[in-house]
Amino acid sequence: MPAVHASPYSGHWYPAGASELERLLESAFEESAVRTGTHVHAGLQACVVPHAGPMYSGVVAAAAYRALARARPERIVLLGFSHRGGPRGIAWPDEDAIATPLGAVSIDREFLEQLSFCRVPEAAVCDHSVEIQLPFLQRAVPGVPVAPLYVSPLSTGERKAAAEALLAVMTPGTVLIASSDFTHYGREFGYLPFPADDHAPDRIRELDLECIHAAGSLDPEVFLETIRHTRATVCGYEPIALLLEILHRRAGVWQEMLDYQASGEITGDWRHSVSYAALGYVPGATFQLDVQEQEALLQSAEAALEQLRITGRRPAPPDSDSFPGETRRGVFVSLHRGERLLGCVGNCASRPLALAVPELTLAAALDDPRFRPAARLEGEIEIEISVLSPMRQIKREQDFQVGRHGGQLSFRDHRALLLPQVAKNRGWTSRDFLDALAHKAGLKAGEWRNPEARLWVFEAQVFSRRSLAEDDRLAPAPDEPES
Repeated sequence: MPAVHASPYSGHWYPAGASELERLLESAFEESAVRTGTHVHAGLQACVVPHAGPMYSGVVAAAAYRALARARPERIVLLGFSHRGGPRGIAWPDEDAIATPLGAVSIDREFLEQLSFCRVPEAAVCDHSVEIQLPFLQRAVPGVPVAPLYVSPLSTGERKAAAEALLAVMTPGTVLIASSDFTHYGREFGYLPFPADDHAPDRIRELDLECIHAAGSLDPEVFLETIRHTRATVCGYEPIALLLEILHRRAGVWQEMLDYQASGEITGDWRHSVSYAALGYVPGATFQLDVQEQEALLQSAEAALEQLRITGRRPAPPDSDSFPGETRRGVFVSLHRGERLLGCVGNCASRPLALAVPELTLAAALDDPRFRPAARLEGEIEIEISVLSPMRQIKREQDFQVGRHGGQLSFRDHRALLLPQVAKNRGWTSRDFLDALAHKAGLKAGEWRNPEARLWVFEAQVFSRRSLAEDDRLAPAPDEPES
């Protein structure tokens, strides 16, 4: 007979009745769409999800599971850990399935038996870091087999070996999940790095974001060093580090924060708060807008600029329905006449592009203090839009690629950003670009190397009327073979 483990979290951490649990999950997915928008990126390769009770972390977790549903994986490798301490190394439960009120989740033993990790009785590892995820998986990707792995503290060499072992047997349809909550703040957790006063919510968020940005480096050593430096109580740091070790070996993957919330916001009690983050890892190509989307944004920018030049007044914000979907990204709008820059204003915050692009077009025409207002100039003005990828924190100069990467530098009260195209036709090296970035921030050359400085890279999809016309001219005719 198949060995089926009945999850002990049913009836305690979430409802024991199937219909009640289904309603709880449905509510979480619906509220997630309201919080973060209905659009989810395709191509999810991995994610970090919280594991508190669904009534607390379920809405944040749903942001990751909505993306997972679109990815339609063939297998889930679920990286958890035992809060009470488990076997050394990596272990998997010797069961055929784990039962929740929604039915049994099949354990992918065939996949797990290809690995040299330790097989142990379920009682030795059973933990909510794994089992809280199962109802969400049943809601998002029903019937997909799951390979649960319990990750104990690993040395650097053990982590690298484990990543190589997993990569050797993972197929393209495999998606990784690392289970972790973030900051556990309060006396009960033995973690009070700052007073539980009115500033606590902001300071908790700052602490969480520092760890999240470090995870976005895709470098497990950067992430773990940040955990050590901040003493942040990120309980699933080992599953996250193993996930990053795997993703570090893949080119072109970017982290995006899908949602974030702390329990103090839900309960109103910031003296005892646990933070939840949903992080998604997708290929850079996922963030590319198609020609129709580029055209729609250019039209909205041109309409805003034309109305400003005709009336002399800022037009009202456009209807967000004018742009398909709810794409939210950082974006910059530059105004040019030939090679002459007339204004450039942007926003790194993830906002709906339908709203951000016309607003930034007007700001570039009126508010850039470096230039005379472009709206007062006669003649044609070319609009160039740069839609940004998420940011990735880097530590080394060699991680910066001139022409491909833009950069953002933050050091104490100094902050600056340069788009990738700034280096165009200048013959810059990576050091030249980073020194120029420091200069723009009001710093000396080389100050980006300071250990306290934070350096991020990003990519940008840059388009204008001229680039779209060139792309159209280069496209093969319908009866012309591509070569």
